[in-house]
Amino acid sequence: MPIKLKRIYDNYSEDDGVRVLVDRVWPRGISKDSAKLDNWMKEIGPTTELRKWFSHDPDKYEAFKQKYKKELESGDQQAELEKLKEITKDHHKDVTLLYAAKDKEHNQAQVLKEILDHQ
Repeated sequence: MPIKLKRIYDNYSEDDGVRVLVDRVWPRGISKDSAKLDNWMKEIGPTTELRKWFSHDPDKYEAFKQKYKKELESGDQQAELEKLKEITKDHHKDVTLLYAAKDKEHNQAQVLKEILDHQ
């Protein structure tokens, strides 16, 4: 089963499997109860500096992707990525990565899915 991506603002579904929020900042307007999360892996999100630089500009996405992958190679972000890899293995990839960004194609969840799909 492939890893799924979904905006946290989209409706919960039984088909979501394990729901993991991969944003560093809690999304506006969402209560912890309504989020129906299994995990909030805030340390896996891009650093504040990288997030602000990227500013969800599609023209910067390829550079963002490379910089973000570099960030994921060390420290807390690497440790969280390893935990996320274990979750996906333990649940046979029946996992939905949740994010708040409006742009469904240019965000950190897309980068994480790419990494996880190739493990």
